[in-house]
Parts: sequence; C-alpha cells; structure tokens
Amino acid sequence: MNREFRSTIIAGNWKMNLLASDVKAYADELRSLVPDFSGWCEAVACVPFTSLAAAVKAFGNTHVFVGAQNMSQHESGAYTGEVSGAQLKDLGVEYVIIGHSERRGLYYETNDTVNKKAHAALGIQLKPIICVGESLDEREIGVTNDLVAMQVKSALYGVQKESICDIVIAYEPIWAIGTGRTATPEDAQDVCREIRSVIGSLFGDHAARAMPILYGGSMNEKNAYDLLAQPDIDGGLIGGASLKPDTFATIIKAANQ
Repeated sequence: MNREFRSTIIAGNWKMNLLASDVKAYADELRSLVPDFSGWCEAVACVPFTSLAAAVKAFGNTHVFVGAQNMSQHESGAYTGEVSGAQLKDLGVEYVIIGHSERRGLYYETNDTVNKKAHAALGIQLKPIICVGESLDEREIGVTNDLVAMQVKSALYGVQKESICDIVIAYEPIWAIGTGRTATPEDAQDVCREIRSVIGSLFGDHAARAMPILYGGSMNEKNAYDLLAQPDIDGGLIGGASLKPDTFATIIKAANQ
C-alpha cells in the first residue's frame, strides 16, 4: 500500500449469502470490533440486492460504505430482473462490483459488457470496482499479464481521464476464488504492478499513482497482512472471509500498517 498517493479499500463481497434481517446484527458487531478505522482505510459491504436498503440503514453511523454486486448497463426499460445504476444510487449505494469472474463465467458477461457497465456506473456517480483476472490454464501458459492488460484496457475504453479517480480495479485470479488457494504476495504484487503500468500508459503517471488496486483471490484473516504489505496492493475484495464480522474486522485491522 502507498497511502501517500491513494486510498486503502477493504471491500466485502457477500455474494448470495446472508439475509436482510442479518445486516443490523452484523453492522453492530463490526462497529464494536473496529469502532473507528477511518484513519487507515475505507470499508465497503457489497451485499445482495435484497439487503441493500437494510445495509444503507445499518451502516449509516459507521465508516462502512455500501456497494452492490452488479448492475445493468441500461438506464431503464424492459429488462426484467435487472437493476439500474439510478435505482442503486437512489437507495444510497456508493460502490458497485463490475465484471466479477462469476458474472463473466456463469452469466457470460464479456469485456464489452463490463465496459458498458463501467460507463453506466460513472454516469450515475457510482464508484465501480472492476474485476480482472486469469484462469489457472491461462496462468500456466504464461499469458497472465497480457490477458489482464487486455481486460483493463477493454474495461476502461472511452473513459475520460477525469473519471479515473472514481474507479477501483480488483485483481482476482480465477483459480484462487473460493478455492482456498491464494497467489503468493509476490505473484499478486507482480500483476497489480502490471495493472498500474497499464493505467499509466493509458492515463498518465499521476492517474496510475492514484488508482486503488485491490487483490481478491481468497484474501482472509491469515494472509491479509502479507498481501497488504505489497506496494501495489491497496486493499482487498473479500469473499467468504467477509461473511463474519470478526474475520472481516481482522482484515480491516491488517490494513493498518
């Protein structure tokens, strides 16, 4: 991390877990475990759509921002089952995950879709957390950096330089999501450094220094400190370890270094 130039962000992705009725107890416990961490990081709870309103209310007196896990690329219209950026913003949501590997793999979202959603989020003043990452096969044949660079360039195509300060990139090696496997801190750092280099080539050195880049491959309370000690890893996108307030609090505390 390098707080001289950019924010540290610890974001929890609850995926399809917990209920709206669970949110208040979670928020109360997290508040008791980490009463004030505003001096060292931003925390974000990316909860299911059904829990967004409850989360905005429950986290209202904490230092936790609320994020959604997905959004439509469309402003409005006949898109049954979809949720627009304006609808999220109206609830008080501030962040949105875009292009998670599960969305790409299970629901066939493409780089073009990710780009359109990024533009839609920025247009409504939501902060997108854009996910990129490679499969195990892609890593083993040595195309990780090329693939991740392409995903970053595709996601940010047409984005104006002045909007870069509102974007977060999350590097999530697909082979490490939900598997218990984690890239070594050095491997994660290498890819995050490459992402920063790509941002620099597209938008200049100042933008590259200011861009928060998160690591999201099975970061947990045991490995968070070593991962967050890397100079180009500015936080984490946390899956399973974010479902319990005590483990999420431990990761937030690991960011205080």
